[in-house]
Amino acid sequence: MSQITLQMNSFTEENYLKAIYKLLENETVVTTNAIAEKMNTKAASVTDMLKKLSDKKLINYQKYQGVSLTAKGEKVALMIIRKHRLWEMFLVEKLSFKWDEVHDVAEQLEHIDSDKLIAQIDKFLNYPKFDPHGDPIPDANGKFQLQKSVPLSSLKLSEHCIMTGVVDHSSAFLQYLDKSGIVLGNDIKIKEVIAFDKSLQIAVNKKNTLFISNEVAKNILVIIK
Repeated sequence: MSQITLQMNSFTEENYLKAIYKLLENETVVTTNAIAEKMNTKAASVTDMLKKLSDKKLINYQKYQGVSLTAKGEKVALMIIRKHRLWEMFLVEKLSFKWDEVHDVAEQLEHIDSDKLIAQIDKFLNYPKFDPHGDPIPDANGKFQLQKSVPLSSLKLSEHCIMTGVVDHSSAFLQYLDKSGIVLGNDIKIKEVIAFDKSLQIAVNKKNTLFISNEVAKNILVIIK
């Protein structure tokens, strides 16, 4: 399969395709209202954009019946996501950004239209499979490696796991994890489950003992050992 080339007319179109792709992760179609909420805009503006994307054969769209991506649209969305996550990795690994600082910068850099640049960054980083938040990075053909991660909140007493990612990508949550000393790759053991509120006492890397709320635990992704 040849490398996919991104050819879009506007940053806005790219952002819509990426948003639709992410909304479709747990759905077969998405509504105009869901897209409007995701894009923080009015439903009327979404409808106008959907007509443009439909004309370009990037989405399947019929009024009142929901939206899905065509094969072409999905490939374009995956290339945008690929660029975003590679830029995040580059910023963290090579420019010493923190994982809570890279999202907004990568949002801008993902629109640079240069396949060669992205290929060189991928090679320079030694073809990473996951970004700094544990999310999979699509390769040049849109393929990516999935991890069978589960929320930390789903674990039982004495279970061991490795932290692989986060659900909440907000700066506030990532900063909280940093201050708590919880990072990707940590070995975590459940030492106690508090019956009252499902909060957890955990051991991190077999030494640091922490109490975290159920809400925090729901937003930490792990692989059970």
